[in-house]
Amino acid sequence: MPDQQDEHIIEASGRARIVIRNGMVVEVGDPLIRDCPLAKRFAYPIPEMTKEQIGANITHRIQAFGMCTPDREVLDDREFVGFGASEIISFGMRAGMLDAAVIACDGAGTVITPTPSLVQGIGGRMSGLVSTTPYPSVIRRIEEAGGIVVYPETGAIDQVGGAARAIAEGFTGIATTVALPEDAEAIRGLYPNVLIIGVHTTGLTVDEAQALVEAADLVTACASGPIREIAGVRALIQAGVSVPVFAMTEKGKEILIEKIRQSDEPVLIKPTKLPAGGGIQPEPLI
Repeated sequence: MPDQQDEHIIEASGRARIVIRNGMVVEVGDPLIRDCPLAKRFAYPIPEMTKEQIGANITHRIQAFGMCTPDREVLDDREFVGFGASEIISFGMRAGMLDAAVIACDGAGTVITPTPSLVQGIGGRMSGLVSTTPYPSVIRRIEEAGGIVVYPETGAIDQVGGAARAIAEGFTGIATTVALPEDAEAIRGLYPNVLIIGVHTTGLTVDEAQALVEAADLVTACASGPIREIAGVRALIQAGVSVPVFAMTEKGKEILIEKIRQSDEPVLIKPTKLPAGGGIQPEPLI
């Protein structure tokens, strides 16, 4: 593995650009939003969307489970958000609806994960990864847990390439998280049976939101106004109201309905026009 600068870039809470080097937060950009109800429920809450509190949250993650360090923990069985992308994928695996997921992990890049614990351990506590430095120790833990690191030399994040590798490895029930609309379009065109989950949608333009909605099976709304407007009116089902997830296809609808069916949580089911508002929304929606 060639010498590389130890650097990780994340677009985290409020889509603030965060740079981590050598296990320390060295840069926190301005968030695009002022308030997020989901961030207030983090293990280390962000009560106000300020650079200082966002940085403190990231520092807590580094200390708690080694995020963006060689000590990164990669396994977890806890459910952090009811309808988060990793929670939906983990459920799909336990229910026999999925057998692999293509996700991104700090310290490794694009990863093929075949177990719910690996999906949750990687994706349940980290999102918005832009770039990363690969660590042999993190790659080893992922591989020992049954995962496949697609680009171990570079730690590249390439979901299209990850989907291709998952198919080549013989997986048939594949899900992938996708932040870039062009990646969603490419995967849909090349691998139409892959379950595509659009994530990290805050700040998408109307055209980008339109492209993502047309290609994805499920789309998380985050703080995106265009996603709520475009996905909401076309969705088959909506899960949640403050930060909703929209099912755009029958495949997406099926996994959400099955997750609800097997849940012990009380659920309100009501035919209505979508998007359904209510609750405390992120501010502003952009």
